[in-house]
Amino acid sequence: MTNENITLHETYMRRCLELARLGAGNVAPNPMVGAVIVHNGIIIGEGFHQQYGFAHAEVNAVNSVKDKELLKESEIYVSLEPCAHYGKTPPCADLIVKCGFKHVYVGCRDSFEKVDGKGIEKIRNAGIPVIVGILEQECIDLNRRFFTWCTQKRPYVILKWAQTADGFIDIERNGSTPTGSVRISNPTTQYLSHKWRTEEAAIMVGANTVRNDNPSLNVRFWKGRNPVRIVTDSRNPLSTNLKIFDTTSPTITLDQTQSASAQAILDTLYNGGLQSVIIEGGAHLHQTFINANLWDEARIFTSPTRFGKGLKAAEIQGELRERMPVGDNVLEVYANAMG
Repeated sequence: MTNENITLHETYMRRCLELARLGAGNVAPNPMVGAVIVHNGIIIGEGFHQQYGFAHAEVNAVNSVKDKELLKESEIYVSLEPCAHYGKTPPCADLIVKCGFKHVYVGCRDSFEKVDGKGIEKIRNAGIPVIVGILEQECIDLNRRFFTWCTQKRPYVILKWAQTADGFIDIERNGSTPTGSVRISNPTTQYLSHKWRTEEAAIMVGANTVRNDNPSLNVRFWKGRNPVRIVTDSRNPLSTNLKIFDTTSPTITLDQTQSASAQAILDTLYNGGLQSVIIEGGAHLHQTFINANLWDEARIFTSPTRFGKGLKAAEIQGELRERMPVGDNVLEVYANAMG
């Protein structure tokens, strides 16, 4: 391919990625996928996977084309390898073969064991050229939760906390300290945190955080689905009057065996079909996952507030991917370079 063609292919694949992101929060445990159909340099059809259990991106793209006779003279771009198996819907690879596209351009291969190259092979065996790897890293990154689930057999793990400028996440507490969280972040960070919650299958905290802060762990400041609430290692019964036991979303309390290690926790979540988890506290739980090297991202808000003393935040080392102001806070996003 010439540089001009590479640029053009990337342009169409970027559109696939834009479309794919529209399915965020609605398609898990399936991946987000976008598809674009091009005829003589003009986009004539687009689609994305909109909801789990319903039509995939390729189907929606084909259905959006008014003149189906144009399909055999067209090319299709897909951000993820077309599926080759019967699941909730028929194989998309079969549809592509039936339509008779001239070329198929794929962002990245699907590591799910029922696909994993089989879709590409089926299309090539039908005599249709397939080119794989257009914006490959961007396509992999979009579905990093899905790929972690498939390849590592565990949920994608995001650590999230807010800390003061001097590195504390909470005040010192004793028997007379009233229950309730101590505000470190600001309203803007709160909105962003609730948006993040809608993007994950589960949200997790330790039992001490539940007792001290009495959090709701749901989505109140953003529109979207509430994650499943997970509480780890509750040696003593938690009061049923706590907010996590309201009816806004399911709550799962892990026993000592299920909470024995970071790996045991993730095994429990994996067996429960939870593809991703955002861990919001406390420091001991964060450090447990850091020490076990079982985390993928860390999102840390730092406030100008200072406590002077209190509960120290976990210590993390990772690759700094992003640093940006959020109101009077600073957000730093780390990736696990050792994972």
